Amino acid sequence: MRTQTAELTALDDRQVPVQAKLAAAWTSFMFLYLYVDYLGLYKPGVVDDILAGVVHEFEIGPTFVSIALTALAIPSLMILLSTTLPARVNRTINLVVATLYIPFSMYNVAGESWTYFYFYGLSIGLEVLLLAFILRSAWTWPRRTASPTTMATSPDREAVRAQQQA
Repeated sequence: MRTQTAELTALDDRQVPVQAKLAAAWTSFMFLYLYVDYLGLYKPGVVDDILAGVVHEFEIGPTFVSIALTALAIPSLMILLSTTLPARVNRTINLVVATLYIPFSMYNVAGESWTYFYFYGLSIGLEVLLLAFILRSAWTWPRRTASPTTMATSPDREAVRAQQQA
């Protein structure tokens, strides 16, 4: 009886594919990034500055809006790319984009008053943790040993043969 109960209550801990982990992390990052900007609107004077055409000391215009859209579109696209690209390209793009977003995320605290340091410190800390998770997941992407059959049909077979002969 005890064995049956243990078997029925044991949780199945299946391995989540790296692509799904990356897509989930980019989704979390994108939501956090967006909500930090949204909650920043509640700081006194921010809406007045926006109405005056200024955001974080940048004049609102086509260039600013394009950069802001790009900054949010990249994590959004990374959700899709993380689930659709081949493993080698996927790994490389995740490593590059996550690395570039770390200083980009940290810039948000530049010029902020100490009054809101906790808000920005917490948000940037969480963003950097998510980016570190992305970097770790991409860097430690599991590898498998290719069988002789796979090697014979692989597009990289010439490069592998050249390495073996060297």
